[in-house]
Amino acid sequence: MKERHLIALDLDGTLLTDEKSISERTKNTVLEAIAQGHIVCIATGRPHRASIDYYNEMGLNTPMVNFNGALIHHPKDHRWDALHSPLGIRTAKKIIHQCYQLGVKNILAEVKDKVYLDRQDEEIMKIFHNSDEHPIKIGSLQNNLLEDPTSLLIHPEEDKIQALRKELDNHASLIEHRKWGAPWHVIEIVKAGLNKAVGLEKIARYYHIPKERIIAFGDEDNDLEMIDYAGVGVAMGNAIDELKNLADYVADTNEQDGISEFLTDYLKLNKQAM
Repeated sequence: MKERHLIALDLDGTLLTDEKSISERTKNTVLEAIAQGHIVCIATGRPHRASIDYYNEMGLNTPMVNFNGALIHHPKDHRWDALHSPLGIRTAKKIIHQCYQLGVKNILAEVKDKVYLDRQDEEIMKIFHNSDEHPIKIGSLQNNLLEDPTSLLIHPEEDKIQALRKELDNHASLIEHRKWGAPWHVIEIVKAGLNKAVGLEKIARYYHIPKERIIAFGDEDNDLEMIDYAGVGVAMGNAIDELKNLADYVADTNEQDGISEFLTDYLKLNKQAM
């Protein structure tokens, strides 16, 4: 019997095409890997509500890493030892105040699946899945945010990104901040010490998978720790250069089924999955 691997998949720019869908080829390959006994999990900066449809589409029954490690949980097993590590509200309010002073397009706070948006913004509301089940509360975060947020998302003007990140570095002992890829130049903030590798390590321990049999795929700077931690770190062909330089392998792009091609070759999967 083949040794089983733990396969961690980032979503945007990695598992998903630029149209935010999973290609049939990649889906079939992932399903073939599962059928052969390998374990597949999602590790994303997205919240649960913006990830669960993809999780269900692939028929997963594994823990999931959301908010870049601030929430590690099992969508189908509520007895699983979930870990939620929010940012302290005092720190969050200081950062929000700094954003007001610097001048940003918008700020969004999430407390698990509760969403608070500083200003009305239809485009952001669409991305963050405003629904009757999870309505977005709109209005001043300084007034509306009353509990520790799982994450803060800041949407600055593109020419202010570097200045904002320099300001955020002043809170380095308390927070981690990462930038989303184009077209969304969003800065995501979570509690210090959290990243996807924290979640991946917890899942690997649960399944008793050694580090050398962990395969992780990513494309952005919020994947750096996970790619570095995994025994087999794979950067997508469309990944940032820093991640490519760190990774053990560089696959083809998300638009060219890089995950499918790599897994089929590395795990010697049934070619019919192609």
